[in-house]
Amino acid sequence: MFVLVNLIVMLGMLVVVPAGLRLVDPVRLALVRRMWPLFAVPGAVALWLPRGPAATALAVVYALGTLLLAAQAPRRLVRTRSLAPAEIAVLTALAAPSVAGLALVSERTGYELFGFTLPILALTVPHFHFAGFTAALVAGLVCGAAAGGLARFAALSVPLGTLTVLAGYFVDDWAELAGALVLTAGMWAVALLTWRDVRGAERDPYTRALLAVSAAVLVATMLLALSWAVGQAAEIPHPGLTWMAATHGLGNALGFALCSVLAWRRIKDMKESAV
Repeated sequence: MFVLVNLIVMLGMLVVVPAGLRLVDPVRLALVRRMWPLFAVPGAVALWLPRGPAATALAVVYALGTLLLAAQAPRRLVRTRSLAPAEIAVLTALAAPSVAGLALVSERTGYELFGFTLPILALTVPHFHFAGFTAALVAGLVCGAAAGGLARFAALSVPLGTLTVLAGYFVDDWAELAGALVLTAGMWAVALLTWRDVRGAERDPYTRALLAVSAAVLVATMLLALSWAVGQAAEIPHPGLTWMAATHGLGNALGFALCSVLAWRRIKDMKESAV
């Protein structure tokens, strides 16, 4: 699980986040995007070092990058003065990696922050790159492309579910399950809208294929997440963390996150070339 989780986190740090920033605002976030490798590369190296001062120092560098990204959220809010559902989702995406950065520093230090075990802190890092950043970003993009109440529900429930899961860490497994239910409902709404509205409006076969994969994978991976949360709360048999990393984690990273950002990048590029 150690190797797999690290590879998933590296995909988020080095590929998904910078690709996602181009989808948020390629002009105003251009400087942050150009600087991102200066933070992400040390963070990726920190994953593979033994816990200690060197790994901690590199993790701190990455955490500073996530704080720089989080600082763009209030700046965007001041500029747009909007709390529309799609905007709330984008603001959540900008802020979420900072939670991952804090968890990474704590885990690389070997300090059980707020009493969380080191394995849980290690898994918090990918969670807030993919469920936090990517899922919220895609929900916001889908809300901007598909009109209606379901789109607004998706854009609001994904950030709400992610934050409720985070709050559940501090409360109990039942609170975490409540967050998982909200997040799953939101992500399934994203999957449905992606398949029906976004994919349905595209003519490019490669873009349609990427959107189809992201929607289909999302249904399966969130079902796994829900089964794990139910098992934890009700203390009934459920998949272990290693199995979840190999299925839910890998599926979300490759099938949902990577396919989604590639598809939306193609959509954005084709719209710009048509202007």
